[in-house]
Amino acid sequence: MKRKISAIVLGILTLVVNISCAQKPENQKNTKMENKEKDKPSGKTEIATFGAGCFWCVEAVFQNLEGVEKVVSGYSGGSVPDPTYRAVCTGTTGHAEVCQVIYDPQKITFEELLEVFWKTHDPTTLNRQGADEGTQYRSVVFYHNAEQKQLAEYWKEKLNAEHVFPNPIVTEISAFTKFYPAENYHQDYFNQNGYEPYCQIVIKPKLDKFKKAFKDKLKH
Repeated sequence: MKRKISAIVLGILTLVVNISCAQKPENQKNTKMENKEKDKPSGKTEIATFGAGCFWCVEAVFQNLEGVEKVVSGYSGGSVPDPTYRAVCTGTTGHAEVCQVIYDPQKITFEELLEVFWKTHDPTTLNRQGADEGTQYRSVVFYHNAEQKQLAEYWKEKLNAEHVFPNPIVTEISAFTKFYPAENYHQDYFNQNGYEPYCQIVIKPKLDKFKKAFKDKLKH
């Protein structure tokens, strides 16, 4: 069941730049994403929920994986109901920026998603990814069942034991409770706003490295 990922995890992709995900476009509205029937994926799918810094980056990565049917940016892990982006950015709601990854387990497994998760952010920095700092940017796996919990804990322990990263992994592994979709303008962010500075300076280089490392898992 276990597939060795230590070698490729060594190439972790992190960028420390003076630009933040929290810089909200002034001309965007705080409208929330609607749960429309037509947006629901077809067939038998499962859900994974990951937080790895700015959800714009996480979304751009997981959207490209074969077997992933849909990625929705949003908020999980907090205590305030129906949070807004502005509120989450204060770091006082307890929520993390996350992406819900809806995937076909016949095409890609949760373990393979974990492999991508570990490699495309730095799980050793507490409440921070690059210039994005705060509990809302924490590294976290919100597991949906016992198998997801077991696999996330197994790989966290294994990677720490093998000293794959120079510092201990601090990724939170917690039971999923509630997911709130983010405002409409956060969805499909890189594809819709690739020209913006954050996309060009932070997301694009990360995405290019990801595609090179996982070229055999990309959508055609």
